[in-house]
Amino acid sequence: MLRLTDIKLPLDHDEQALELAILSKLDISKSQLVSFNLFKRGYDARNKRNIQLIYTLDAEVDTQAELLEQFSNDPHVRITPDMRYKFVAQAPADLSHRPVVVGLGPCGLFAALILAQMGFKPIVLERGKEVRERTKDTFGFWRKKTLNPESNVQFGEGGAGTFSDGKLYSQVKDRKHYGRKVLHEFVAAGAPEEIMYVSKPHIGTFKLVNMVEKMRKEIIALGGEFRFSKRVEKLDLVADGKGHKIKGLHLSDGDYLSCKQVVLAIGHSARDTFTALYEQGVYIEAKPFSVGFRIEHEQSMIDSCRFGDNAGNPILGAADYKLVHHCKNGRTVYSFCMCPGGTVVAAASEPGRVVTNGMSQYSRHERNANSAIVVGITPEEDYPGHPLAGIELQRRLEELAFSVGGENYHAPAQLIGDFLVGKESAEIGDVKPSYTPGVTLTDLSKVVPDYVTQAIREAIPAFNRQIKGFAKADGLLTGVETRTSSPICIKRGDDYQSVNIKGLYPAGEGAGYAGGIWSAGIDGIRAAEAVALAFDSNVPADE
Repeated sequence: MLRLTDIKLPLDHDEQALELAILSKLDISKSQLVSFNLFKRGYDARNKRNIQLIYTLDAEVDTQAELLEQFSNDPHVRITPDMRYKFVAQAPADLSHRPVVVGLGPCGLFAALILAQMGFKPIVLERGKEVRERTKDTFGFWRKKTLNPESNVQFGEGGAGTFSDGKLYSQVKDRKHYGRKVLHEFVAAGAPEEIMYVSKPHIGTFKLVNMVEKMRKEIIALGGEFRFSKRVEKLDLVADGKGHKIKGLHLSDGDYLSCKQVVLAIGHSARDTFTALYEQGVYIEAKPFSVGFRIEHEQSMIDSCRFGDNAGNPILGAADYKLVHHCKNGRTVYSFCMCPGGTVVAAASEPGRVVTNGMSQYSRHERNANSAIVVGITPEEDYPGHPLAGIELQRRLEELAFSVGGENYHAPAQLIGDFLVGKESAEIGDVKPSYTPGVTLTDLSKVVPDYVTQAIREAIPAFNRQIKGFAKADGLLTGVETRTSSPICIKRGDDYQSVNIKGLYPAGEGAGYAGGIWSAGIDGIRAAEAVALAFDSNVPADE
């Protein structure tokens, strides 16, 4: 087949337009076109009055060789690449031991799925509950302010991404087409087929719950095993040359599991596990992350600013944005995890702390748009001296937010106009807060360092020049956003194993190698492949 890129059509084109565009581009007759498929659809909204759809199409023609030669100098006509996922190994018939996957977020889920599909029958440990029980606990926290530290937005089957916008895109390079594998498996589990071709695919929380369950059932059908409410307390290590290797895992309920290969996919909020690993000598470094607030506007305003008179078009959907500002003080402020038509959610995983995140459903029909507006921070400048110092900074800010919010899991909030002039807010304006359990109006400069306040005060007016109304006085800021990414990196080598613990495969967001559902799933696939390639069927698990 031939892949045709950069095919531009008007937003309101009819059904025949794609076929006609192919015929025109290749200068062929209808009889020469055997079939075609839609590979990608995006849009160019820079001119709001003339929004164009941009397509990538795969066309089967009966004169392929001649057309390839004819268009040899045209970068927009090429042979369609083979993007099928190819397994790197298959488990031996006499499987001597089973790999273990710790954590059941996107990274752990795909590590387990790929291992299962290769025949390795993984054992999956998850400190939280199955996704439906976890959903009950999470909604219970939002409605009744009762936090379960082991079952919440951060912990449980599906990981933090389950309670998010379900975005399936990032800046990660996907030269081996792992990302296509992630999308294919999600569609097989019930995701809308459009995620295969829209430029910014998303799923939403309610669909993700069902999909995670179906993927778990597939892994079980392939010989995998799941053990919930099982938190890893300690690694069992034995000396191995200059370092150590995995012999087993001690679990929080007193159980012990013999193993020699462990995919560590624990997510960015497993602070107790980070500490335990560090105390056992696993090599960990502090890494940069970001802190700030959630910002809310009416979605209709964002739609109008981005799409003009085309706002509300079902193909365009709810508008999003991506903003960056480089401040005079050297800080960078940017939007993160933008949730069109969504809600701000309580994302705490530890008692006595307040954390915000964003979530939306597939429909994106809620009244408000929200995103994190955050400031990049670094260990060298902001939390020096210890690999786990970033965790302590997160905790201090979350404790401040809990205290200022009223010590009842209400989040501190402030109108944008008041924040910009340093005035404590007294009443809500047109933008109604979506955060539950509730908000307490205050002065948000009380809950973040001064450099964060100064940087965001400079950035919001700059963002207003890109999106008119972004600095609207009665827009709302809610704090505090601290879980943008892991504050640590568990260093690994080219073989995906810890640099000093053989058999330990740090992966995903928690280990510092992903950011979001899609990239975490990709990293899980890579970790599974590394395990499979390193598998030694001649060495028993209890050696």
